[in-house]
Amino acid sequence: MVPSDVDERVLPGEDAVVYAVRVATEKARVGPPGAHILAADTVVALGGEILGKPRDAREAVETLVRLSGREHEVHTAVAFRRPGAEPSSFVVTTKVRFRTLDPSEIEAYVATGEPLDKAGAYGVQGHGGALTASLHGSYTNVVGLPLEETLRLLDAEGLR
Repeated sequence: MVPSDVDERVLPGEDAVVYAVRVATEKARVGPPGAHILAADTVVALGGEILGKPRDAREAVETLVRLSGREHEVHTAVAFRRPGAEPSSFVVTTKVRFRTLDPSEIEAYVATGEPLDKAGAYGVQGHGGALTASLHGSYTNVVGLPLEETLRLLDAEGLR
């Protein structure tokens, strides 16, 4: 895995899916020109609003309060680029519902530090998994890379 230096700011009026595809595609474009590149970007959206990574613990608490007892969507765009070609992409969406969380539970979770580098201020693969009531769709998508769909792509490209 190689981090990319792509501008991840949301453009005015950009919805969550369009944003995720744009960022993943840009990540695929900036990789070495002679290589096969697989890039991804995961976005959490609540009522169409993109919930990014919190800047600090206060913002993490605010985000988790908003998610408490509600359903949101996790969109991951995966972009693939063959040498000498433009990237192609696909998006996987998973619906996640949080339990109703009490303030002390939110504070304790934020104190772990886990939410500070996660879109939507939680990591389902860590302590944040205990915040969820239900998940409809791909679990690995919520973690950050929809494995089943990505493996299908790699099989179709003869790369697995």
